[in-house]
Amino acid sequence: MANERIETDAAPAAIGPYCQAVVAGEWVYCSGQLALDPKTGQMLGDGDVATEARQVLRNLEAVLHAAGARRSDVAKATVYLTDMGEFSTVNEVYAEFFDGLVPPARATVQVAALPKGAKVEIDFVARVAG
Repeated sequence: MANERIETDAAPAAIGPYCQAVVAGEWVYCSGQLALDPKTGQMLGDGDVATEARQVLRNLEAVLHAAGARRSDVAKATVYLTDMGEFSTVNEVYAEFFDGLVPPARATVQVAALPKGAKVEIDFVARVAG
């Protein structure tokens, strides 16, 4: 069975040679999302990491939906921050997103920089609802 490419207009288009997600078997691997407006491709948040994190999670949810998955299907997340001092703020937004659900396993790492000057990027691995 070949991998299935997932693309949706409800999330920003890929800004490089990759797709928004790939379904492989019963799993969807979501590429990292930034706080880009899906319609304009412009960064949102004006440097506010909480606003960025909320948009990132909205974008990821749109990709999950396009793949046939939901928040509750997310098994693994990776959070990339340019400043680990923003960890608690992003954690609050992240906790709201998964409120009432079993939170996925997660890694959080600090990186030197992210595309478009973003402060946060997140990717997901989820089981496709079926």
